[in-house]
Amino acid sequence: MTSSIAPSSPSVPPVLAEVVRSGFTEGHHRGSLVVLAADGSVERALGDPAAPVFPRSSNKPMQAAAILRAGLDLSGERLALAAASHSGEDFHLALVRTMLAEHGLKPADLQTPPDLPLDPVEAEAYLAAGGVREPLTMNCSGKHAAMLAVCVRNGWDTASYLDPAHPLQRLVGEVVAEAAGEPVAALGTDGCGAPLMAVGLVGLARAFRAFVLAEPGTAERRVADAMRAHPEYVAGTRRPDTWLMREVPGVLSKMGAEAVQAVALPDGRALAFKIDDGATRALGPVLARSLELLGVDAPVVSRIGRAPLTGGDAVVGEVRAAF
Repeated sequence: MTSSIAPSSPSVPPVLAEVVRSGFTEGHHRGSLVVLAADGSVERALGDPAAPVFPRSSNKPMQAAAILRAGLDLSGERLALAAASHSGEDFHLALVRTMLAEHGLKPADLQTPPDLPLDPVEAEAYLAAGGVREPLTMNCSGKHAAMLAVCVRNGWDTASYLDPAHPLQRLVGEVVAEAAGEPVAALGTDGCGAPLMAVGLVGLARAFRAFVLAEPGTAERRVADAMRAHPEYVAGTRRPDTWLMREVPGVLSKMGAEAVQAVALPDGRALAFKIDDGATRALGPVLARSLELLGVDAPVVSRIGRAPLTGGDAVVGEVRAAF
């Protein structure tokens, strides 16, 4: 019988991570990755890092910068939370409520979809206490609270704050394109309902590089500084972005859904990658290996890279980087 399986296409992305169980490779995660040198040049590229992707929540620093440019004076924990995919811990939810109340808003004004806390430990505790899915507990509620607040500040309509034609969302698109150094390739809708702008991974890495190298006092630098000073508000107690920004001085790090990650070091070195199948189990190993390529030598790198596989109650394998 003649096989009907076509040969692999040269355009198939390379394997970034492999799944090894009991010494047997049972799966692969493909994707694209770029590493930038301190001068901004491409030092290493795998796959097609120029092709547009939806950065998902890795776009949040740009969204927060747009909020500042629009005139909302945020700083410290509030600004970090505006750029967050928070875990839904008590301190996250308390600050979202405070930010809303400071501008005459309430949780019912949030247009985030009802959800449980992002962190599984927090979700279990929340459910055990009788909690139900709410817009407040959705991981993007800090960003949405800041978006609503800047609308109140400027007299913009709050009911349509997620409309791509809204003044705030048009400004977000301008900030994304400016920071990435390339036009927005596509417009979509993120999981939280906000407009989502597509750029290439090279552009995403350039954007993070631009934020850490921006002049003090600019919107971009204020966002980067707030995220790095308050990483627990950007992510949460048990999250790799928090660990990395807390333990490696000057690093800016933000993950996005569908296994997107962007990182910049204070000297301008940067990286961005996307796992094609969106498997978050591959994110840690690929991030750890990418950090090694950037020259980051810290205990947190191996901690981030651990992705054990279990069989029964024993560790029998791992997800590991393959480049």
